Amino acid sequence: MHKWDILYIGGSYMCTAITFKTKDSYFGRTLDNPYSYEEQVTITPRNYSLKFRKRESIQKHFAFIGMAHLTKEYPLYYDGCNEKGLAIAALNFVGNAFFPKSEVGKENICQFEFIPYILATCKSIEEVLERLQNLLIIDEPFSKEFPTAELHYFISDAKRCITVEPQRDGLKIYDNPIGVLANNPPFPNQLFHLNIFMGLSNTNPNNTFSNQIDLKPYSKGMGAIGLPGDLSSPSRFVRASFVKMNSVSKKDELSSVSQFFHILASVDQQRGCCKTEEGAYEVTIYTSCMNLSKGFYYYTSYDNHQITRVSLFEEDLEDHLLVSYSLRLQEQIFIQNK
Repeated sequence: MHKWDILYIGGSYMCTAITFKTKDSYFGRTLDNPYSYEEQVTITPRNYSLKFRKRESIQKHFAFIGMAHLTKEYPLYYDGCNEKGLAIAALNFVGNAFFPKSEVGKENICQFEFIPYILATCKSIEEVLERLQNLLIIDEPFSKEFPTAELHYFISDAKRCITVEPQRDGLKIYDNPIGVLANNPPFPNQLFHLNIFMGLSNTNPNNTFSNQIDLKPYSKGMGAIGLPGDLSSPSRFVRASFVKMNSVSKKDELSSVSQFFHILASVDQQRGCCKTEEGAYEVTIYTSCMNLSKGFYYYTSYDNHQITRVSLFEEDLEDHLLVSYSLRLQEQIFIQNK
């Protein structure tokens, strides 16, 4: 299997996405895979001609920024946000995702076109929902080397978050009150799974085992005993939800971004913990964080924990050419006493 197949077929890669709000609204994700795809932070300006297979090109649209693999001058986006503060991420959904063939009378958008189409044309969740009423995300591969991936979608603006799941019995759209998404199972099952953990607390517990025995906490953090720590999708969903919903942060930009990366660090994958059938190891290739109002795209990579920022509004958004930045992959260590 070629390394590209894992991303575009949807082989074994995993990911977790969250929203977060302090003074501003933030959105981002981890992308976990054995391999990097030579991804780049990519800016699509307003006058870049967005081409589609089943509809006319869009010549003028909202500008947007996100992580993408560039091939044949076409950006295959994994996630991004636009100048209006709408964000979207695609997450693996193997075995459940289904993309039909095109239908007459529908707005037929290929799976690989969906992220740029939404970011180019919508400024809010309300507009996304309007678009989805007559839209089909269809099964037409980008190329022989890049077949259709099995994905579902996490979409948010500053006020509302939804999950979009293309399944065999139709396009499912769910409000996402937690602001968290992982991979399988379908989102309603992920959400229901939280019921098992309703007894978790960020404080030490009282003895409710029995009044016939004297039990006392012997360590800090015992309220969270039972919080799953494995790398499976259901466990990452629960862990990210618990950490996010109990998170406390200052409201300034630096504190908010720092806290965002701390939340997603709870679901990081370290090399050696998840071995694939091919003998490789899944790791968190990158973690992203977007400030939806300021157009900032922050990221870290597996071998570089320094947070790097690319700003949408620092570019000429009236241009017609893509702008891309290669990821900073080498660890940055500040030597304090030299």
